[in-house]
Amino acid sequence: MAGHSQFKNIMHRKGAQDARRARQFAKLIREITVAARQGLPDPASNPRLRAALAAARVANMSKDTIDRAIKKATGAAGSEDYAEVRYEGYGPAGVAVIVEALTDNRNSTASDLRSAFAKHGGALGETNSVSFLFARLGVLRYPQAAASEDAMLEAAIEAGAENAETTPDGHEVTCAPEAFFAVRDALEARFGAAAEARLDWRPTTTITLDEDRAGSVLKLLDVLEDNDDVQNVYANFDIPDSVMQRLSA
Repeated sequence: MAGHSQFKNIMHRKGAQDARRARQFAKLIREITVAARQGLPDPASNPRLRAALAAARVANMSKDTIDRAIKKATGAAGSEDYAEVRYEGYGPAGVAVIVEALTDNRNSTASDLRSAFAKHGGALGETNSVSFLFARLGVLRYPQAAASEDAMLEAAIEAGAENAETTPDGHEVTCAPEAFFAVRDALEARFGAAAEARLDWRPTTTITLDEDRAGSVLKLLDVLEDNDDVQNVYANFDIPDSVMQRLSA
């Protein structure tokens, strides 16, 4: 299990899975609201909103819920004004962690995250304290049925992407951040909207964790992801499959 994933498969009990699903919906609603507020409420004219809606559909969010989130953005005096903030720090075993948040109270969010790091053997740092250990990439994901491996690779290269990989889970195209919008638009014109299209942080080096250290790191990441303001968490660790199987037992 690589640390740049979003840890979606860590929860083991159904109650915890249900709670995480509710939190996932809350985060998606917040992203839809922010995207609609920052641009036009029409996804055809708002690429960020289009990507947010695609993520919501992948999560099986209902049309009514999506519509309410867009109306909340376009309605409303007195509705929350969210800011995008990046937090950085170190977790147990020296694992570097980047946290992306949408918050209407920076001081409260920073305090909550600082406490989470401290309680789980880490420390919240300054901006850019760990980001040098990651590469910023544009990432687009399509289901395998969207295209053949050769067709996706050819289209990605023509669009200016750096790489395209096909696995049983689907196609993943990566590109430089400055090429992200051009690549996304070119692939969308050919294959339709991506299941996921985002700017991502990928570690340039990773720390391999044993069972004890892996458990401590995953506890911190779970707490961070459970925070309502946190949208994405990235970390530069790797857990061998044998260790992950024991932790999941």
